[in-house]
Amino acid sequence: MDTSLIRVLQESWKKEQAGAATYRQLASREPDERKKNILLKLADAEDQHAKKFEARLRELGSAPPTTREGWFDTLRRWLLVRTGTDNAVKRLEETEDRHSASYNADAASMEEPQDKDLLHGVEREEKVHAKVLSSMDTLTSQEKLDKHFKNETWHTGHSGGWIGQAIYGANDGLGAVFGIVSGMAGYSASGDTTIVLMAGIAGTLASALSMGSGAYLSRKSEREVYEAEIERERQEIEDNPEEEKHELALFYELKGFTADEAAAMSERMMLQPERFLKTIAQEELGLSASSFPNPVKEAFSATAATAIGGIIPVLPFLFWSGMTAVVLSLAISTLAHFLVGVLKTIVTGRSWWRSALEMTLVGVVTAAIAFGVGLLLSPKGHGG
Repeated sequence: MDTSLIRVLQESWKKEQAGAATYRQLASREPDERKKNILLKLADAEDQHAKKFEARLRELGSAPPTTREGWFDTLRRWLLVRTGTDNAVKRLEETEDRHSASYNADAASMEEPQDKDLLHGVEREEKVHAKVLSSMDTLTSQEKLDKHFKNETWHTGHSGGWIGQAIYGANDGLGAVFGIVSGMAGYSASGDTTIVLMAGIAGTLASALSMGSGAYLSRKSEREVYEAEIERERQEIEDNPEEEKHELALFYELKGFTADEAAAMSERMMLQPERFLKTIAQEELGLSASSFPNPVKEAFSATAATAIGGIIPVLPFLFWSGMTAVVLSLAISTLAHFLVGVLKTIVTGRSWWRSALEMTLVGVVTAAIAFGVGLLLSPKGHGG
């Protein structure tokens, strides 16, 4: 008999038993009927986890531990329950996250595929429980619905899609190349500014290609992760359809629907397998196909915007030289920082003047530091 496997299974059984007891004690003191029902359902889910571990222990010729819970754990649960649902839920969410990480680590040490699958399965369900708990805040049912439908209408993730990529690309290109141009302008000490022009063009090209390739690889990786998670969720639905249906109903309850309404909606969703799959993936994992933009489109917008932002500080050096070019570069770059700061509010939602002022100030300070460093390192700055 593998004693390490037995120990892991017994410890896992104890965790689930303790979790079920905590949820039930918390439910017994919860006046909100909807929250009470959810807590009781979570307790039932923990019981199911414990039964899975118990069944595997018996297959191995062992059994759950017979020792009772220690007085310290009992006291800690008693105190936790009396701190109120809101605080207890936060602590339970942290506990579910810890258990999830623990099951993942234990699964990695297992040799038998069925033990790995058992622990990984419980791990995923613990993540769902944590997500359910994170949704049990103090919002009213109407506020929950408003928040949900607002999020469905306007997906602000991923920095506002390609528009966000363009804005941040222009921001990065402008900031990076303005610093390069300022530093090289200081280094040239108002003499031959050809080096400033060449450095600015090289910096613009490097920044644009770096931003574009980064945007492409990032979005492509996100989509690949999404597709992998969808396939994993599809397999879970095939293996445990009733359990997945129950979990979706829990999420509907958290949005303000009654238990009967949530169960009916979840039941109807099961009749449309692909829709059910996408819905459960979004509710459990926060994943939606619409939140993963086209990698090529985002790469193009990021590259083009970074190039446009980067070329702005360089433009005066195409037509002028010496201090005239430096001053003009400072003027148009400062104005561009202000305008990009205003545009950033499309994505961030911040006050436009605060964003513009902050962007301008950061750009000017960065340029001043770069110019000073360049001047300090230049041969003329050393009198050479």
